[in-house]
Amino acid sequence: MKNICVFCGSSLGTNAIYTEAAKQLGKTIVSHGMGLVYGGGSIGLMGGIADAVLKEKGEVIGVIPHALSSKEFAHPGLTELRMVSSMHERKAMMAELSDAFIAMPGGFGTFDEFFEILTWAQLGLHSKPIGLLNVEGYFDLLLKFINHVLKERFIKAHDYNLIITSNDPDKLLYALKEYKLTEKPLSVINWKEA
Repeated sequence: MKNICVFCGSSLGTNAIYTEAAKQLGKTIVSHGMGLVYGGGSIGLMGGIADAVLKEKGEVIGVIPHALSSKEFAHPGLTELRMVSSMHERKAMMAELSDAFIAMPGGFGTFDEFFEILTWAQLGLHSKPIGLLNVEGYFDLLLKFINHVLKERFIKAHDYNLIITSNDPDKLLYALKEYKLTEKPLSVINWKEA
C-alpha cells in the first residue's frame, strides 16, 4: 500500500479536535511509509493534513480543479499538484492514484467523495479498502443511517462491511492494510470508464 487518499473538509469545523486528528493522521500515514493523495487545498482540514505529511518529510499529491484552485487555495508546497478540469476528473484521478481511502470530518464534498468511492466498491469497480476516521463520533449518525438502509434492504451486509471504522488513525491504517474483500468484485472496469 503506497498512497492513501483522504477526503476531508476545506474548513476546520467547530472543534479543534478535528484539526488535531488531521495532523495525527498525516503523521501516521508517513510513519506507515505511505504518501497522501488529497484534494490539493491549503485551507481547512485539507491543508492541515497536507502540512502534517510534509512536515514529516512525506509525499503529498494534490488534485484540484482549475475552478477551485483559488477558492480552496491550491497548496503551493506539495510534492506534486495536478490540475484537472472538473470535479469528476478530480475524483477519478484521486482514486486512480490511491491504494486505499479514508474519510475524515467534512461537509457535502467529503460525503460526495466518500459515497462515490463506496458505490464504486459496491459495484465491483475497485477492491480498495475504505475507512472512516470517526473523530469524536462525527460519523456515528451516518453509520446509524447506513445501518437503517441495510435493515430496509437497500444494501446488503457485504456493502455495509465495505466501511472500516475507527477513531484511531494507527488502528485504521492497520485495518486498511489487512482488508480483504469477502466477495469477488462484479467486474474490473477502468476508473475513467466509471
